[in-house]
Amino acid sequence: MLQFANPAFLYLLFLVPLLLLGYGLWTALRRRRVRAFGDEELCEALMPSRSRSKGWVRMVLFCLGLICLSVGLARPRSGAKLLEHRAKGAEIIVALDVSNSMLAQDYSPNRLERAKLSISRLADRLQDDRIGLVIFAGTSFVQLPVTTDYVSAKMFLSSIDTGSIPIQGTAIGDAIRLSIKSFSAQSEKSRVIVVISDGENHEDDPVAAAKQAAELGIKVYTIGVGSAEGQPIPIDGELLRDKDGEIVVTRLDEKTLREVAKAGGGAYIHAGNEEFGLNPIIQDIRRMEDEEFGSMVFEEYNEQYMYCLGAALLFFVLEVLVGRRRPRRNLFE
Repeated sequence: MLQFANPAFLYLLFLVPLLLLGYGLWTALRRRRVRAFGDEELCEALMPSRSRSKGWVRMVLFCLGLICLSVGLARPRSGAKLLEHRAKGAEIIVALDVSNSMLAQDYSPNRLERAKLSISRLADRLQDDRIGLVIFAGTSFVQLPVTTDYVSAKMFLSSIDTGSIPIQGTAIGDAIRLSIKSFSAQSEKSRVIVVISDGENHEDDPVAAAKQAAELGIKVYTIGVGSAEGQPIPIDGELLRDKDGEIVVTRLDEKTLREVAKAGGGAYIHAGNEEFGLNPIIQDIRRMEDEEFGSMVFEEYNEQYMYCLGAALLFFVLEVLVGRRRPRRNLFE
């Protein structure tokens, strides 16, 4: 299958019909001027070295050269092979709380944006590890299946906001159970779930979910985002209020997050402004036994651009060699 690495250069092909049309109009205008000057055949006889056909020959050769040049610059390639890539590492699924409480401004600019920045930096540090992303509020959703495509992971991460989950709440247990299901079939040993939340769980039993993960050999780490004093929640330029009109203050529930981490065989870390908490977790993961993963990737494209550029050079050289005048003698005489 033929592909183009730089397809934008194919827009140069639109110049070809414009050049032919422009040259045809210029030729017609020139003939009209000759007829206005005098008899056309007499004028042609006065210019025996002038060739009518060579102008069109040169223009066609130039257009063919331009076609080959534009296709060559677009870098056509074919023959990609489907190869298996083997790598060793761990599988890490980050469960990120996207409830409205994550808009509190304990951190700059808020809890959610600070967490996203930290996950992005985590992706920059990974090599052959796989990373997945689960987001949760009142329910949970797989934002990104486990992958080694860290560029896509950061792209999906940037699109997350508190509107990504329409049902409000904080169902940490549901997020852990969904994360357990999201590991690949190849993964059996080095599996880690990192829950990033303020810990205000209102929906289910996250400790039981963490125990279930531990029984399957999955470590559960928790990162607490927020402060014990609490902060109001700004939404649409105003502070969130309850049904009685009182300002809602969201506080970090470290007790729940500690219990979840303990049940999951991991550790609890309170996120700071400088050190968010992912570095100690990465150090623990590096001490785990690496697992070998296999993935299918396209590699070894057969580049074709050099043939197109060679043909373009040939047409441009021929266009110059053709010249504008008739040959003085017949080569076959």
